[in-house]
Amino acid sequence: MAAEAAVAAALVRDGWTVLGQRLRTPAGEIDLVAERDGLLAFIEVKRRARLAEAAFALGPRQRARLIAAAEIVLAQNPGWGATGVRFDVVLVDAQGTVRRIADAFRVEA
Repeated sequence: MAAEAAVAAALVRDGWTVLGQRLRTPAGEIDLVAERDGLLAFIEVKRRARLAEAAFALGPRQRARLIAAAEIVLAQNPGWGATGVRFDVVLVDAQGTVRRIADAFRVEA
């Protein structure tokens, strides 16, 4: 997907290392996994005609799927996320406007 590639390139420009793109797990796919200074970010990219539409495209079921997929990836890569893990959402609209929501949601204890 072009939006995911653009987001990956922007992450690299911002000093992140992209560890994976479109990672498939039994629980589902993770669009991007990136690391900077030991902080691991699982990143979901949502592209819609408008940013508001993209923001509402990530519902509770999809968040649960992302968390389950992240747990699988972390189990397979125990050295990742030495200083922390977060879930980011990147919204992209039809004009190419990008809005990143860092730490968009958390795993409920």
